[in-house]
Amino acid sequence: MSPTITSILILSLATGTIITMASFHWLLAWMGLELNTLAILPIISKSHHPRATEASTKYFLTQAAASALILFSSVMNAQATGQWSILQLEDPMAQTLLTMALAMKLGLAPTHFWLPEVLQGTPFKIGLIIITWQKLAPMTLLLLTWNQTSMLTLTMMGSLSVVVGGLGGLNQTQLRKIIAFSSIAHLGWMATIITKSNKLALLNLTMYILISTPMMLSLIFSSTKTTQDLTTTWTTSPMLAPLTMMTLLSLGGLPPLSGFMPKWLTLEELLTQNMTPLATMLAMSTLLSLFFYLRLSYSLSVTMSPSPTKISSKWRLKPNTSALLLSITLPPSILALPLTPLMKP
Repeated sequence: MSPTITSILILSLATGTIITMASFHWLLAWMGLELNTLAILPIISKSHHPRATEASTKYFLTQAAASALILFSSVMNAQATGQWSILQLEDPMAQTLLTMALAMKLGLAPTHFWLPEVLQGTPFKIGLIIITWQKLAPMTLLLLTWNQTSMLTLTMMGSLSVVVGGLGGLNQTQLRKIIAFSSIAHLGWMATIITKSNKLALLNLTMYILISTPMMLSLIFSSTKTTQDLTTTWTTSPMLAPLTMMTLLSLGGLPPLSGFMPKWLTLEELLTQNMTPLATMLAMSTLLSLFFYLRLSYSLSVTMSPSPTKISSKWRLKPNTSALLLSITLPPSILALPLTPLMKP
């Protein structure tokens, strides 16, 4: 793919997300989502590998179905209320349909089956776009309609996603599938708390993107694709191995790293609103995700040794855009916990 076409597709990808985030009319929001979907499809399938083609087809089918549901729910709401404004979603059936459609776009359980398969068929760089940038537009619509969507539906899908994300990643050896199930679990935390506190949901999304970005970039630099590859990371990238391990533990929510902050504040908010059973279930379910992150971290640490090695090591990262992005996002991904008092809503 030529650089000109790649630039046009990336610009269209950014434009579609910005249109959706800036719109208050359902048709404009739908157009932005469609532009976003159509722009990323050639990026996913540009390698012409059968797995990439399969991933782009699955992505297109699920996103097209979700967009059709969004359009259908907005038309239903407009017919009932005479309004196309996103902030005036009053029809109960339209609220439920919109919740299901946005859940399908995000990858919440039980409409999550496309996300692990799509990530497995794409390179890490494109997978990073799917689990970070592609979540912004649907999450913006959820944040705009947080007090109008179906609270029961979102809470049930969110709690189910945390359980499914933890259980699904236990028996995986492919890192992209593990990251996909971790994404489902983190989205479950966001969906559960968004109807109680939209500020905490935004904090969860921000911290998830800040932690996932350096983790994916670390895996890209070390050319790691499976759990077996993690055992050789120290010999080729001794500087990157401990940083990757800390980022993985932070993504799992282990204190005192940054990933513990959104979970801590979410559980505190649920307990404040007398939702102790839900908070207990989320806390117990997230231990499943923490377990496979501890397993990945152990795979990294078991080969770490201070003794010199004769294998040529990448002590320095090449000075490119990815290295700059990694150096910027790495400190807040593991050191942001002291800022917790400032983050309370």
